[in-house]
Amino acid sequence: MKLNLKIWRQNGPDDRGRLVGYRVDDADEDMSFLELLDVLNERLVLDGEEPVAFDHDCREGICGACSMVINGEPHGPQKATTTCQLHLRHFRDGESITIEPFRAAAFPVVRDLVVDRSALDRIVASGGYISAPTGAAPEAHSTPVPKENADRAFTAAACIGCGACVAACPNGSASLFLGAKITHLGELPQGQPERSDRVVRMVETHDTEGFGGCTNTGECAVACPKEIPLDVISQLNRDYLHATAGGRRTA
Repeated sequence: MKLNLKIWRQNGPDDRGRLVGYRVDDADEDMSFLELLDVLNERLVLDGEEPVAFDHDCREGICGACSMVINGEPHGPQKATTTCQLHLRHFRDGESITIEPFRAAAFPVVRDLVVDRSALDRIVASGGYISAPTGAAPEAHSTPVPKENADRAFTAAACIGCGACVAACPNGSASLFLGAKITHLGELPQGQPERSDRVVRMVETHDTEGFGGCTNTGECAVACPKEIPLDVISQLNRDYLHATAGGRRTA
C-alpha cells in the first residue's frame, strides 16, 4: 500500500505546530496503525530527520496510551477500536490520512502527537478508589452482589482512561470517564461508605483541571473504544445531586 500522511508536528508546548506531509510506499494492509508510524520513523531516522513522537505501550488495546486523532476521529474510523488495534486494511491504497493529537484545553500538547493526560490521573487520585485497608482480596462469595450491579460495575470498569471521550467532546468534557469511575465503585458494596465524598471530590478536580461541562451531545460514547455507555453520566449526575442536595455536602 501507498499512503499519504499529514502529521501534526510540534516541537513543544510553546511551538505553533503544523501539519507536515509524508509518503509511505511500503505499507501493508496487515500492519497496525502504530506499525505504520514505526515504519515512517525508521525511515526518518535513517534520513537524519526527527522521528514523530507518539504515545504507545501495550499495543493490545488495554493501556489507552495510543492517543491520536485519525481523519478527525479519536482512535480512527473503526468502532470500538484503539489506535494500536486499527489496521491499514480499513484504508484504501493511495489514501490521504491526517493524524493529529487529542485536542482539549486539559490535554496540552507535549510534542507532536503526545499530549499530557495526567489530569485524568489527578481525577482518579482525588477519589477514584476505596481507602479502607481490607488486606487480601476476600472470598468471592463472602459479599453478595446482585448480578445486575456486578455487570454494570464490570462494564464501567472497562474504561482504560485513554481520553478519547474528551477529544471527541465539543466542550472538552471528561464526564464519560468520570461517570465510568463513579459508576464502577458506586455499584459495589465496598464503594458505598465513601460514595458521596468521592463524587464531590472528583467533580471538583474535573472542573479545576479545565475540562468542560457536559451538554449530552453523546460524541464521547461514540468515540469510546471500550463502548462505555452514556448512562454512566446519568449515574454521575444522580450521585452528585444526592451528595450535595439538602446540605449533605457543599461542592
